[in-house]
Amino acid sequence: MTAAPLSRVPCTVVTGFLGAGKTTLIRHLLENAKGKRLAIIVNEFGDIGIDGEILKGCGIDTCPEENIVELANGCICCTVADDFVPALDQILSLMPRVDHILIETSGLALPKPLVQAFQWPSVKSRVTVDGVIAVVDGPALADGRVANDMDALQAQRAQDETLEHDDPVEEVFEDQLACADLIILSKRDLMDAAGSARANAVIGKHVARAVKIVPTSQGKLDPSVLLGLGLAVENDIENRKTHHDDELDHEHDDFDSFVIDIASVSNPDELAQRVATAAAEENVLRVKGFVEVGGKPMRLLLQAVGPRVNHYYDRAWTAEDDRRSRLVVIGLKGLNRPAIERILAG
Repeated sequence: MTAAPLSRVPCTVVTGFLGAGKTTLIRHLLENAKGKRLAIIVNEFGDIGIDGEILKGCGIDTCPEENIVELANGCICCTVADDFVPALDQILSLMPRVDHILIETSGLALPKPLVQAFQWPSVKSRVTVDGVIAVVDGPALADGRVANDMDALQAQRAQDETLEHDDPVEEVFEDQLACADLIILSKRDLMDAAGSARANAVIGKHVARAVKIVPTSQGKLDPSVLLGLGLAVENDIENRKTHHDDELDHEHDDFDSFVIDIASVSNPDELAQRVATAAAEENVLRVKGFVEVGGKPMRLLLQAVGPRVNHYYDRAWTAEDDRRSRLVVIGLKGLNRPAIERILAG
């Protein structure tokens, strides 16, 4: 594999299924960059930029808010020309010059079309893909799933005759692993030794190349493990075979995403329980958003992967904030929005 010329800005693509822990990993990278100037392109699947806001709230001098660009118009692998290249132009015009670019794809994105865009002459002369990092949900894999409540997801998929793929969720997962140079097994603290072994075995079944698997808790990894790989992946990407190699395009019609506004809450734990209930009863894959808690000056960040719900106060509300409680809900096609709204409203 050809090494990347030092004059080009290296980019690390961070991919992984919904809720695997990509944003947590990137936030830790920002907080431990040791003076390296970073920029981030965040690709949301949803109507409001939660992941971008989480990263902007870090307050890291080496990655100010203007270094974080959000793409919320759809999957980055489907909108490379329209969204990604202009975002790249914006970042490369920053002064002082950035040292490294992180690209957080949506959980639905396929890495290969994105990496192939780095072969375009206007892109290849300026940037290179340092490496592709796939983040996978350890506890889910330990239970034999790529996401929570996989049985319910498969049952719902079987009822949808419009889908073209036999198992789109598995195919997205496998395609992300197929392009990875490093696989991050997240949430190690939620698994015992036997669970970790099962998760590693699942990954091994889907990875054809010799790719290292690195376990982590709370996204805590030394940046030197993830950055500076120097692999120039764009020169090797055609050798990474995926399910979608023969397709000119792909669709995400098997997913629903919408935003729900809720009232200010008094008890975050009660809201977390309602979110867990919605996930269990309505097959929700992911919930994330910011919430106003009565009498609190701090903004509550809530994130859920299936029935696992985390919440904490990330920072104080500011005068510029739209001080509303809003949650992005993501799941398989056919989500019952009225039912989910009733559950979340309590």
